Parts: sequence; structure tokens; C-alpha cells
Amino acid sequence: MPAALSYPGVYVEEIPSGVRTITGVPTSVTAFVGRAQRGPVNEPVVCNGYGDYERTFGSLWLASSMSYAVRDFFLNGGGQAIIVRLDNGGHTTELTLSTTGGDLTLAAGNPGAWGNNLRVVVDYNTRKTGTASIDDLLFNLTVTDNGTRATEKFINLSIDAASPRYYPTVLAQGSALIRVKTLPATPARPAASALDPQGRPVPTAPTAAQEGTDGNALTRAQFTTGANLRTNKQGLYALEKVDVFNLLCLPPHALDGDIEADLATDAAAYCEERRAIFVADPPVGWDSVAHAVSGFAASSLRSKNAALYFPRLVQSNPLRENQLEVFAPCGAVAGVIARTDTQRGVWKAPAGLDSLLTGVPKLSVPLTDPENGQLNPLGINCLRSLPAAGRVVWGARTTRGNDLLADEWKYLPVRRLALYIEESLYRGVQWVVFEPNDEPLWAQIRLNVGAFMQNLFRQGAFQGQTPRDAYFVKCDKETTTQNDINLGVVNIVVGFAPLKPAEFVVLKLQQMAGQVAA
Repeated sequence: MPAALSYPGVYVEEIPSGVRTITGVPTSVTAFVGRAQRGPVNEPVVCNGYGDYERTFGSLWLASSMSYAVRDFFLNGGGQAIIVRLDNGGHTTELTLSTTGGDLTLAAGNPGAWGNNLRVVVDYNTRKTGTASIDDLLFNLTVTDNGTRATEKFINLSIDAASPRYYPTVLAQGSALIRVKTLPATPARPAASALDPQGRPVPTAPTAAQEGTDGNALTRAQFTTGANLRTNKQGLYALEKVDVFNLLCLPPHALDGDIEADLATDAAAYCEERRAIFVADPPVGWDSVAHAVSGFAASSLRSKNAALYFPRLVQSNPLRENQLEVFAPCGAVAGVIARTDTQRGVWKAPAGLDSLLTGVPKLSVPLTDPENGQLNPLGINCLRSLPAAGRVVWGARTTRGNDLLADEWKYLPVRRLALYIEESLYRGVQWVVFEPNDEPLWAQIRLNVGAFMQNLFRQGAFQGQTPRDAYFVKCDKETTTQNDINLGVVNIVVGFAPLKPAEFVVLKLQQMAGQVAA
């Protein structure tokens, strides 16, 4: 009621309705972790198209299978990717500028041979205050990447640490190309670049001893087993800096290689923590159905949050005159999953005639129906080349999808729908914390969670003709006892009847016998 009723009249008071709309989380944000040509290391970067990836991490690179996987992701309908670049022993390019107080060393913004294309020009065409003690502290710096033709120009930089234009700070916060590594012994501005006979400045380039290198191929140590990776949020655990991701792709360490089997297990376990799905690639050695059957039997990848797709893709490689080569399918499959989510919903199996693999003219192992019948009951999702349809995804099981396991998370769309509901409700009921734990609260919970589930029912996410058949939300004195209340606990039970994919379609045909007079 109003704080004070002081005068005769009408008072207006707004009463909270108790309606707190629960918004569904994204379903197809895909994280890629691997090697790239350039870009920040151990820092997740959001890319909304392949152009974003190229600007930050470089274009296709023979040493980076991730660059091809990201291309396939966007080519097949992917919407948003989170890229984490890892590095194994790469060196950073350095450039030395002379000053009257000693050498000033600049370094490329991140490791890699890309930094060898950096060129720096210094000039004194700064603003003039008329006071020599101030004007002599200022200089302009122009940085050019001759590889991409990107240019950054910083004017009126100061060597005065008290100035807002103090150059180490300005470069650290404003440049994507270069940083200050070591300062001269005595503060002094770098010497202006010399001019050639045409009056053009001669840029400073790195010496042979200062050139950067790309390092070696990645190993499991850069992802999960290195020292303090989880503590420092590095490697795979750099994704701890990300609010949400739904799919995880770890492209092979090399175009013709694999990731370690233990790394795949690590990735699946991490996805279980983050309510995401690991899209696993088949090892390059699975060049036949027999090898796939025996290889999967020996594998330890049996996670409800992982899906394995076989075989690999055969695509043209623009860096090798469009010759056909074998590539990992994770990026293309993740793109198909994202496209299916957009068109139909997370509850629709990302497989079937509509799940076309764009840009894939051929598969490394053509599969027949009987061969598909060997792999599907094991939990291996097949990629098929079908007449008229082309190359399509033809399986929707998790790696717990072996018929013998009889697992409740056998089907990928069922598991992904459950993860979607879990994550949405986890975020949508945060307001409940510290509220009075009694029937008014329970009624609000039932109202808001029920509205969310009803919306999914109307979209066709559940079985059943009525809401009662499709889902239930229970939060009352039966789920939350007096002892729970004393312990500060409120229990919410949500159940749903998932749609299972029509994996096997059986047509029964019968001839009608001619009518015989009795």
C-alpha cells in the first residue's frame, strides 16, 4: 500500500503481476577451437560471418583445418561462431626504432609469421602548440600490414607518461597490429623515418632475427592438459569467458590428421558441463565401414553430449588449384544443425533430405543402405550421397545411441531439446533466489515455467494433443517439504514428452483379393 495516507482522496498503486517472461537461449552458437594464421590467442572472438573470421584470423591456411571448418559452417547456414585461436610455440615479430634515449622495441599484436609483413613509419607532422617542451614530445606512427594492406595511423602520440596520448597505452588499447614491448632507457620519441629520393618515407621492417614464426601443430597439451589451463581460462577452457555456446567443434590438428582420442573425450566431458554438444569427426584412418565399426568399438567416446559423423568430406581446396581433398565434416554438420534450428526448431532432427551439405561434391567413403545399417545402430551418424538430393546428413543419434544401451538420450534432437530447456529455465528462474519460499512463490514459478513450456508445445516441440499430455510443471508442498523450506530449498519438477525422429518408415502393402460371392 502507499507509504502514507495523508489526505482524503484516491491513491493509485501498481501491483506486480508476478509474470516474469522466460526467454529461450540460442540453440546453435558454435565454438571452434584450433589453430589460425593470426589473431588473439586464448581469447574467444564472436564472428557472424566468414568475413569476420578473415578480418581477425586470416583466410584459408593449409596449416589450419579450423579455417576450412569455419568456412563450411557459414556456407551451410551457420549464424554465429565463437573462435578461439591456440598457438604452439609461435614467435612474435619485433621491430626496433632508434631514439636518443635508446632503442624502442615494438612487437606484433599476436604471434605468427603474419607479423613479418608489418611496416612502421614515424613522422613529426603533429599539432603545434608553440611550446617546444610540449611539441618535442609528440610524434605520429603509421603501421601497415603489407599482407592485408590494413593500415593504422596514430597521431599526436606522446612520450609523456602523464599524457592521455601516452603511446604504449594508446597502442595497447587502439591497435590490432602492434604493441610496445620495451621502452628506451630514457624517455624519447623515435627518430623520424628517412625519406627516399622521391620524398616518400622509408618504413622500418623487422630484421631476419626479429621475424615471427607460426610454431608447430597443436597437441592435446594446448587444449586441456597443459599447466593451469583451466585456472587461467586458456585452451579449451578459454570458452569459460563465453556466456553460452551450444555446439563445439575441434577440427583436426592438420588437414590430413586427427585430434587425439583422449582430447575428444575431454571435449565431450566439457560439453556436459556447459550444456553443449560436441560434434566429433571420424579419424582419418576410418577409410571403410569395417574400420569405422572396429574403430568406434575401440573408442571411449560414449557421451550423451557428443555426436559422431562419418565419413569425411571430399571438397576442392582453393589453395591447391581446387584439387579435391579430404576434410573433416564437423564445420559443415554444425552449419546444417544451425540451419535446421532456424528453419524448424531445435526439436527437429538435423538430418534428412533437407539437410543438404553445401559445397560437398563427394564423400570419402560412399555408403550403401546395408552399410548404413551397420553403423546407425552403433550410434554413428552417416553422411550419404542420395540420388537427386545430393550429399546429406543421414543420422541423428548421440554417441550413446547404440541400440544395446537403450539410453534415454539416444537421439540428438531429444538431447538438444532437453539442454535448451535446462539452460533457458536455469537463466529464467534466477529471480527466485532469496524470494519467500511459500505458496505464492510456487504459484509464480508454475505460472512462468508453464508459460514457457506452453509456448514450446504450441510450436510443436512435444508429443501429445493437449498440454496435459505434452508436459507438466510441479512446484508445491509435495515437491518442497517443510524440511526443504528450512534448508532454503525450492524444488521445481518439469517433465516433457519429446518428439522422437521417424528413423524407420515402414510401408505395408497388401493386395486386395477380388470379391468372392459367399
